[in-house]
Amino acid sequence: MSKKPSKSRDDEPVIENRKARFHYHIGETLEVGIILRGTEVKSVRDGKVSLAEGYVRVQHEPPRLYLHSVNIDHYAPAGPLTGKKQHALARTRELLAHTREIRKLSKAVDVKGMTIVPLKLYFKNGYAKVLIGVAQGKTQSDKRQTIAKRETDREISRAVSKRLR
Repeated sequence: MSKKPSKSRDDEPVIENRKARFHYHIGETLEVGIILRGTEVKSVRDGKVSLAEGYVRVQHEPPRLYLHSVNIDHYAPAGPLTGKKQHALARTRELLAHTREIRKLSKAVDVKGMTIVPLKLYFKNGYAKVLIGVAQGKTQSDKRQTIAKRETDREISRAVSKRLR
């Protein structure tokens, strides 16, 4: 009997929240599952997602994680004339994690100035996963230092590449 082909696709997008690393100091990270409905899955596979405004809230009893303000665009081929109901763009979505992990995140967020932000959205073994991180907001001077470091790294790489030619 022959093996079944792998269900993982190489062309599936990895949606990153690039602004999060600029606006926050990211501490501990955790990979969690996400509950998607209907056409949301196909829309995510097309890469039509915006994580930039997203944040995660912890519900204490029962312990649960909820993803807020993440915009997943409508899936165009399942238009209004097909009879399929489209999903709400920025609805609150439940995240899947173990209770002990949720309690650990809850304790980390209880500290003033800490929040949980989504960093990446991707597929792993056919399941949608979100990489979330406990974050603390950067000050304006921290952001300036980040920009200066990025500029110097860019100049160094240019100088090295010129020297190698």
